[in-house]
Amino acid sequence: MKTTRKEREELVQRAMLAKRRAYAPYSNFRVGAALLTKEGDVFDGSNVENSSYSLTICAERNAVFQAVHAGKTRFRSIAIASDDDELLTPCGACRQVLSEFSPTMEVILTTVDGHVRVTSLDRLFPMPADLKKLARVPRTRKK
Repeated sequence: MKTTRKEREELVQRAMLAKRRAYAPYSNFRVGAALLTKEGDVFDGSNVENSSYSLTICAERNAVFQAVHAGKTRFRSIAIASDDDELLTPCGACRQVLSEFSPTMEVILTTVDGHVRVTSLDRLFPMPADLKKLARVPRTRKK
C-alpha cells in the first residue's frame, strides 16, 4: 500500500514533535522518527543518549522497538527529523533493524528547514544481513 501525501505530512509532523522529546545532553543532536505500520498505526521515537555512547538509542530504533512491543511488525514508512541542515539518513544499525521487518519500506528524510526527500530502505541499504537465509542452507556434518 502506497503512503499518501497526507500520511507523509503527518509522519513528518510527528517526527518533528518526537525530536523535541529527544534526550541529547552530550551531543545536542536531536532526532525524531515516526513509523507507520501496515495497519495505519504510528509509533514515535526520539534518540536517547547515554554518557556511555554505545548505550545510546537512535530515534528510528526507539520507534521500531515500541511498535514491536505493541505487536506491530509490518511497516510502510518512517519519517526522520533532526536539527540538521542536511538530510539525515538512518545509521547502519537502524537500517539493519528496519530491514528485519520491512526491507523495502519508504523512508522520508527531512531537514530542519522543511526540505523533504522520499526514498526507500532498499535503496539506502541494498544488502542487509539476513539470518533467515541460514535456515535454507543445507548443513553438512563432519565425519
